Amino acid sequence: MEDIEDLLAGGGGAGVPPGFRLPVAGAVGVNPKQKKEKITHTIPKASLSIPGTQTIYMKTFGCSHNQSDSEYMGGQLSAFGYVLSDDPDEADLWLINTCTVKSPSQSAMNTLITKCRSAKKPLVVAGCVPQGSRDLKELEGVSIVGVQQIDRVVEVVEETLKGHEVRLLTRRTLPALDLPKVRKNKFVEILPINVGCLGACTYCKTKHARGHLGSYTVESLMGRVRAVIADGVKEIWLSSEDTGAYGRDIGVNLPILLNAIVAVLPSDGSTMLRIGMTNPPYILEHLKEIAHVLCHPCVYSFLHVPVQSGSDSILTAMKREYTVSEFRTVVDTLIELVPGMQIATDIICGFPGETDEDFARTVDLIREYKFAQVHISQFYPRPGTLAARMKKVPSTVVKKRSRELTTVFESFVPYVGMEGKVERIWITEFATDGVHLVGHTKGYIQVLVIGPETMLGLSPMAKITSVGRWSVFGEVIEVLNQANAVERGVDQFSHCSSLDSSCSKEQRACEMTSCCGQVQEVEKKVSTPKYEAKLNLVGWVLRKRKSNSRIMEKGSAMEFEGNQNKAQNCLLEWSTVDKGLLGGVLVSLLTILALSLYLGTRSF
Repeated sequence: MEDIEDLLAGGGGAGVPPGFRLPVAGAVGVNPKQKKEKITHTIPKASLSIPGTQTIYMKTFGCSHNQSDSEYMGGQLSAFGYVLSDDPDEADLWLINTCTVKSPSQSAMNTLITKCRSAKKPLVVAGCVPQGSRDLKELEGVSIVGVQQIDRVVEVVEETLKGHEVRLLTRRTLPALDLPKVRKNKFVEILPINVGCLGACTYCKTKHARGHLGSYTVESLMGRVRAVIADGVKEIWLSSEDTGAYGRDIGVNLPILLNAIVAVLPSDGSTMLRIGMTNPPYILEHLKEIAHVLCHPCVYSFLHVPVQSGSDSILTAMKREYTVSEFRTVVDTLIELVPGMQIATDIICGFPGETDEDFARTVDLIREYKFAQVHISQFYPRPGTLAARMKKVPSTVVKKRSRELTTVFESFVPYVGMEGKVERIWITEFATDGVHLVGHTKGYIQVLVIGPETMLGLSPMAKITSVGRWSVFGEVIEVLNQANAVERGVDQFSHCSSLDSSCSKEQRACEMTSCCGQVQEVEKKVSTPKYEAKLNLVGWVLRKRKSNSRIMEKGSAMEFEGNQNKAQNCLLEWSTVDKGLLGGVLVSLLTILALSLYLGTRSF
């Protein structure tokens, strides 16, 4: 079956609302540009009852961008009455959203397709596999939704349920961001800011599927952010194939977008922003600006920056467009400028041409930085990529190197020293053990706590009780609401978005700690000698008097009501410090007066 695209009379499909139910004759057919005989594949038919009454089983493979696409497709199907189910047996149709990054993911897709056919269920395949490899044998007779056609999934599902094969793969515009959405986690919004990338990595199949860079406008993304905040979302994940490349096709850049988003985040820190994966070449140009945003109290101090190899020769073979030295610059700068900065990275073991020396450099790099998160992958040649034609490293060597690097990585204990610390955490989900709740610190360190389900979506203070290899354990000591979050000084640091890059590391660290609700650091900052030296004597006395009066006013209400005259006397009492200061001022004035009289007498 040829691709079926824009089949309304006159071609083009422009102006068709997302999910518009096209007539059968208009929705199914052959691309008019192809002068081939029409071929019809018969798919086992589900019940031909009213559209929108069937049950859909959805399975998603791959990255957060894929997850977001599935949530959008699920939202549209739900809006048209379809029921989403996690049980494939009770479903009338299966919808599989695929990933083409690694061979195992595609193998899992093939297994699922085989099961679907054995169960004689209608099938729709979406995602990167059909988009990047449309002629796969496994996809014969299967309806397909392309990565930029997710806003037409309802059409594809309805026609597939009627026994037709539909393929929508070609489009030049991005799907709208305001489509209905069913989130896997109602507290987390995965927001795609662009699709595709500017790179040409020799091993990457995703570029074949997602294509060249295409960015959403700042205005459309801002609109989505405002909408999801109003909807109760507590975490916003910016997602794309390369976050750092955002906006280069439309004349803006990532710092412009980030500053626009943080400006509308709630000042009480109830909704956090997580910046997605970015490759080194594009973040290098904006390191200080990105570090500045990562210091903001409503932005996780966390970034995923893949390095892939510690060898420049391998990075060149991969066409990664940066050197190990440049990667180090990114990491070192962020760690220096952002208090509590956490960085995750990726490594590919056994890339074609990788020698023992190349691999040793990679091991040394990981040992040096002791990253808390490292995603280690064995090289898998992807069909159609340049690397697939390169001379391969023996599979036994690849597996050995993968095991060795994993052992090195797991020898680190990154969270030692956190015991006893009090951190503000953001809780968004249950742990897989079904007992703990999962929260994250501002550095996006996973904290497991025990608490009621009602704590989901909240941002409490937690004391770290113990640490593990992959996460830490804590106990909730105080649940913050908007009122006491503001009282703790969270909103006082909304000026973080305008901090001068020349601020000292100590100043930023102080402000960051305070943003997390620990106002003790704020008080220390105010009482430093440098600050006190700037105050004049009279101003200090007035502040002291005002402070004493405020303390007195907060005394026992019953005591003040019992003896109002006594309360007034208390407010007028002079402390020893006050008396000493006043005496000093009077002595100084008398001395000056005496000197003036003496000098005046001598002159006369």
